[in-house]
Amino acid sequence: MDIFRKTKTNSLTAAELSALWLQYMGDSMAVCVYKYFLSIVESKDIKPILESSLQLAESHLEKITKFLKSANYQIPIGFTENDVNVHAPRLFSDQFLLFYSYIMTIHGLTAYSLAIANTEREDIQNYFFECTVSSRELFAKVLQLAKNQPKYTSVPSIPSPHGAEFVESPGFISNLIGDKRPLYSSEISTLFFNSTKTGFISSLSLAFSQVAVREDVRNFMLKNFKLAGKDADSFDAILQQDDLPIPEKWDDEITDSTVSPFSDKLIMFHAGFLVNAALTYYGASLGSNFRSDILLNYSKVFTHAMEAGAISYNIMVKHGWFEKQPDSD
Repeated sequence: MDIFRKTKTNSLTAAELSALWLQYMGDSMAVCVYKYFLSIVESKDIKPILESSLQLAESHLEKITKFLKSANYQIPIGFTENDVNVHAPRLFSDQFLLFYSYIMTIHGLTAYSLAIANTEREDIQNYFFECTVSSRELFAKVLQLAKNQPKYTSVPSIPSPHGAEFVESPGFISNLIGDKRPLYSSEISTLFFNSTKTGFISSLSLAFSQVAVREDVRNFMLKNFKLAGKDADSFDAILQQDDLPIPEKWDDEITDSTVSPFSDKLIMFHAGFLVNAALTYYGASLGSNFRSDILLNYSKVFTHAMEAGAISYNIMVKHGWFEKQPDSD
């Protein structure tokens, strides 16, 4: 009976295993990235953000290792010191390092919320609650500092309504041509959000295209840079139709260095991670947008992200970089 109880206590559901395994992969990547960032950062204000990010990622790896070992699962290889060159020249400005931390902390908070909802073991649920709390605290620091940066752009505000109103015509969905109604607040929010995240993918892909060693990786990153940039522009165009501000672009925060701080394996994994995140955000945005031109635009960018995801997967498999998750066999 004691053996059964111990086995039951230490066992993992597929959802728990997946959340821990994927977080291990992501945080082992983050350790490499933030070690490089700390080797190039100059700002005394931004450096503590990067140090906190590194410490959180390292602590996550330790705790996940204990969970996996206690359930008799192999620890992922993930990314190691072989995947980072901390002596590489500066590839990003300090402002971009902060912007990177802003975006990746948002991704972390989203993943932790999903993990909590799919977790049954109390100790693992408490672990992801702890991750959420620590990441929320980090995000607050990042956002406070980001607001004082010259390239920070706030989500647009809209006038306060004078009273409750109801839609009187289904044309608010069906109008494809001619005059369009003003954007709803939910549409503004998701368009701005997705433009920011997609613009980030574009700029990071530009940096990776400069430093990747293998030709197929360089070509993919260059294609991703152009396509993600076009998709971000498509979100901006809709916002600008209502004379609303659009997010800043970050291409000019990339230096002309061609020496890679990261292995091609890490670069491709990072690209795949961001593409998968984009698919999640685009899918979620469909439910809060009601103009058919916006829905069609999301359909287009969703297809672009699907194609990018398929190409990145094929490249990783080709080079033996795609580490297999535990399966039902």
